Amino acid sequence: MKFGAAAATLFLAFSLNAQAQKKDERTSPPQQASATVAGNEVTVEYSSPAKRDREIFGELVPYGKVWRTGANEATTITLGADMKVQGNAVKAGKYALFTVPGESSWEIILNEVWDQWGAYNYENDKDVARFSVAPVGLDEAVENFTFDVSASGDVTMKWDKTAVSFTLE
Repeated sequence: MKFGAAAATLFLAFSLNAQAQKKDERTSPPQQASATVAGNEVTVEYSSPAKRDREIFGELVPYGKVWRTGANEATTITLGADMKVQGNAVKAGKYALFTVPGESSWEIILNEVWDQWGAYNYENDKDVARFSVAPVGLDEAVENFTFDVSASGDVTMKWDKTAVSFTLE
């Protein structure tokens, strides 16, 4: 009986390890961008899809619809202290970061329900901040969706030939 229990434990351990490895081998792998801004830690966690010869904005990511801003789970932003996000007062905490892409303007949304898959259960009454920013065209396409958080407080996302930024202070 002891041998059976040990074998079951080993089987379970190998199964969990295989699942963990499989999760880490996603098509759109999990990424993180962070910096200390005005003495406060800021972290963006997201999944990074690849362009793979697809038309991104206006096609794969439709204009005018709430987007998870990456792939898989909702992208999150964690503020280590109360901050201003593009001029909006936001309390310290973890938030889902959604966007509504547009050709000439993007809506950036911080939502209190951060632990969700995609934007399928997005509810606008849970928004803590919502503001518009202008996208900037890039000369060269960025293959993998990326975020950058700078110590100066700029948060920038880039994918394909588009960059979108907002500020933290």
